[in-house]
Amino acid sequence: MNIIVCVKQVPDTTEIRIDPVTNTLIREGVESILNPFDAYAVEEAVRMKERYGGKVTAICMGPNQAEETLRETVAVGVDDIILLSDRRFAGADTLATSLTLSTAIKKIGDYDLIFTGQQAIDGDTGQVGPGIASHLNICQACFVRKIEEVNEETIILQRLMEDGSDRLKLKIPAVISVVKEINTPRLPSLRGKRNARNVEMKVWNADDLGLDEKDIGLNGSPTQVIKIFTPKHEKKTEKYVVSPEEAADLIVKKLDEITRGAK
Repeated sequence: MNIIVCVKQVPDTTEIRIDPVTNTLIREGVESILNPFDAYAVEEAVRMKERYGGKVTAICMGPNQAEETLRETVAVGVDDIILLSDRRFAGADTLATSLTLSTAIKKIGDYDLIFTGQQAIDGDTGQVGPGIASHLNICQACFVRKIEEVNEETIILQRLMEDGSDRLKLKIPAVISVVKEINTPRLPSLRGKRNARNVEMKVWNADDLGLDEKDIGLNGSPTQVIKIFTPKHEKKTEKYVVSPEEAADLIVKKLDEITRGAK
């Protein structure tokens, strides 16, 4: 079984900075981490390999520093790593991102399952997994909490819902977006860390993928951030020097004004 897991390197939440010109996240030079939700996707992909055989390929779209994140996945069992890196990819929304990732997956060619995390902590959209499935025209399931059975043609899984869970049977190939309830990510072994240092990483740019510049990055993103600002918080206070009886009447009056205003 050939499995692909899509991962993302995200800024540490304490180090987020915004480019005032493009209104996009500044990633270069910022301390970054593996998107926490993707750790569960990596773990589940490795478990599938251990259970059914085959190999796991991790792909990541990002700057050169994302190599560190990809090598982290090797340390816990991923076999091959591919970095999609090109300045023309910068500023991509979920549509342009899913197009780039799905094009890379087509270039890889041979795959049975594609794993993604539930969402990325720097965007929280949860749209990239479904977007990849749409571009590839294959089945997909989101919020997957358990995989019960896999064979050459189908996969049976449980999808988390607000009032419980659904049990689904999908045709393979399929995109699976997992939630953190699905497993507990393992810690890297010493052997895994050694492998991570030595494994060869492929780097593909837009030309390698045959992508048109108008379809990727900011150019290919119909949703863009126009303005970012911090809301002003104004605290209005009023002071009164009154007797307890007058204070009670004043409180009743203020509450009445608030109630009338709400109507």
